[in-house]
Amino acid sequence: MRINLIGVAGSGMSGLALLLLALGHKVSGSDKATTTETDKLQKLGLQFYPGHTEKEVEDCDMVIYSSAIKPGNIAYEAAYKQGIPLVRRAEALAAVMANKKGVVVGGTHGKTTTSALTAHVLRQGGLKPSHYVGAEIPILGSNAHWDHEGELFVAEGDESDGTLVNFQPQHSIILNIEPEHLDFYDGIEAIKVVFRTLLSQTPGYWVHCAEDPVAREVCGGTENSVSYGWSRDHDFSANILAMKPDHSVFEVYHKDQLLGEATLGIPGKHNVSNALAAIALATKLGVAFESIQHALKTFRGARRRFEIRHSGERFTVVDDYGHHPSEIAATLATAKGLQPKRIVCVFQPHRYSRTQLLKKEFGAAFDDVDELFVTDVYAASEKPLPGVSGNTICEEVRAHDQARGVVRPPASFQFTPTLLQSRDKVGNALRPGDLLITLGAGNVHEIGRCISKDLPVLERLWETLEANGGGTAKLYEPMGRHTTFLIGGPAQYWVEPHTVAGFAEVVRYLRSASVPIRVIGRGSNLLVKDGGIRGAVIHPSKGEFEDVRVENGQLIAGVGARLKKIASAARNAGIGGLEWMEGVPGNLGGAIRMNAGAMGTEMSDNIVSVRFIAADGSIQEKPLSEIQHQYRSIPEFEERYIVGAVLKGKPATTEEIDVGLNASRVKRRTSQPVGASAGCIFKNPQLCGAGKLVDDLGLKGRRVGNAVVSQVHGNFIVNEGGATAREVLDLIGEIKEVAQHERGVQLELEVKVIGEAQPLPM
Repeated sequence: MRINLIGVAGSGMSGLALLLLALGHKVSGSDKATTTETDKLQKLGLQFYPGHTEKEVEDCDMVIYSSAIKPGNIAYEAAYKQGIPLVRRAEALAAVMANKKGVVVGGTHGKTTTSALTAHVLRQGGLKPSHYVGAEIPILGSNAHWDHEGELFVAEGDESDGTLVNFQPQHSIILNIEPEHLDFYDGIEAIKVVFRTLLSQTPGYWVHCAEDPVAREVCGGTENSVSYGWSRDHDFSANILAMKPDHSVFEVYHKDQLLGEATLGIPGKHNVSNALAAIALATKLGVAFESIQHALKTFRGARRRFEIRHSGERFTVVDDYGHHPSEIAATLATAKGLQPKRIVCVFQPHRYSRTQLLKKEFGAAFDDVDELFVTDVYAASEKPLPGVSGNTICEEVRAHDQARGVVRPPASFQFTPTLLQSRDKVGNALRPGDLLITLGAGNVHEIGRCISKDLPVLERLWETLEANGGGTAKLYEPMGRHTTFLIGGPAQYWVEPHTVAGFAEVVRYLRSASVPIRVIGRGSNLLVKDGGIRGAVIHPSKGEFEDVRVENGQLIAGVGARLKKIASAARNAGIGGLEWMEGVPGNLGGAIRMNAGAMGTEMSDNIVSVRFIAADGSIQEKPLSEIQHQYRSIPEFEERYIVGAVLKGKPATTEEIDVGLNASRVKRRTSQPVGASAGCIFKNPQLCGAGKLVDDLGLKGRRVGNAVVSQVHGNFIVNEGGATAREVLDLIGEIKEVAQHERGVQLELEVKVIGEAQPLPM
């Protein structure tokens, strides 16, 4: 028989393809793109079509389609016109199951883990079951398997579209029955009808969670009924002894009889409950408890079911498929049981209809979260609903908090629509001791994958700082917080050492790890592109780096000392000649690198010597006589990192110094704009000052977006609020073009432009 599957790359359809191939059918299939699953299926005999086509259904005896495929699909329509039977996935699975004694695992949530557990326990018990589960299960080898010898077939049943009634299994496991998929059902009573129909077609055991009131109502009170839960009143029960980050230990009882102690190789109270379902059925089918114990201990779970993506000394990252309020609450309870300092969660709502219909339940599901980030809705196959978005969840969390008298800071829950925005916000929020969990049935796991990739470096940075006098390290720090322009995408790693030794050790580590390094001070005279900075940005501004002291008539200052602070210290010591620094923003390090200056003086006029970290990580010092310097540049400190300097001036009275300080303040106030800027944009050409040239060209007030040429000084571009680096660069380009065309002047940038135009990839 030749069978074609439309949408074969999905986890459910790929599993069905595996079964059909094992049964000896000729199988073809199509999807939008190839995946590891389709590659594996092709090696087993699948004829794969990239993209849906009419050709794929030619000469087929049957076409199976997933729930994501709707009338109008080109392959679907071709099959319909040719009179080829069109069968839904669940109907095809039910037909396959009819060849064996089926075990259907049903419920609103927990089906994949429980069906995988059940298959593994029965396999370890020697019953050789076939299986079909909705995710990759490493310990089972694949998401579907057909065993020609065994008579049992374990499969999870999907109640979302009513097709659960197609199954006629020997045994059923019912985990929970809750209001869900209300875009298809009128309410809970309609859902009960589907489960009752399934059970009426199940002659064997009705294993059910008696802790769930609706499951107890639908399944209880018959000879078939096998209950499980926490109470000894149930047929099977558990007493939890220990909850660990990667496993749980509990006692198992069959009525009043202690069967023994079990260790489950995945964490969480809800997973102990799921394990009880597998234990109950296996025991009823005659599997020895010793085999059950071995199976539970070796079980490692499904992909995206409390899957630990990163486990370090300071950070943990977990990914989970949970997308229903009850699933979310159970998963977060498991996370809380690991006792992190904080739980940081990024949640991606799944389907607009679910978000709208269960919004109040979602609002109450995140009580255990310290910081919540909500992306926009993963639509699946739905069209958007007016007024429904990820922000709907945030609004309900706020309303729920108000109702229970809880006041959380506004930043505790944020709507971050895109995955990229979420990644940057979430990664930047992480602090040592945090557990980050990504929740949702869509592609939210990409955020955790990306952050997990960067965390080993961050962990090492924290270790280095803590061993060398302290400091701070972060992921994805917005550079707009650290530039006077208030513009710039995130730095991949942001590092603030507090000691020179810590700075040097950080540099050594980053170079050994081939991580690019940049050092910035206050961020004046700097434009960071919107895509941010790949690698590490070191910001030596606190601790030893902000110290300024006077010895033997000279000033000894750390690289992070503000120029205003140095000017003030010089005044108090009776040292003149540094008054120009009063009107210049920025720190000492940037001023030396740029050889900054004002009022006829520049940095090199005041330098005695500079202390720096050399290429090999050693700390060295050079006198000014050995340092090459030029107008607005000291090139050798591009790759050598300044940690401090000795500065000189000349003896002067307080009155004389105050005159110079006041003149510097007045010049800055009267000649430079007050708004956010990077200082002078262009170097002065030989013809005249850059500001005068821009003024003569009539370019004052020209703007691109929220970036505008200052009316006060033509060599300043001001960020009027929310300007992007792209807008500033476009405005710079226009000015340079006019200057070249009108005056033949090639303007050179004084502001330093760094970073990536595009965001760091996910």
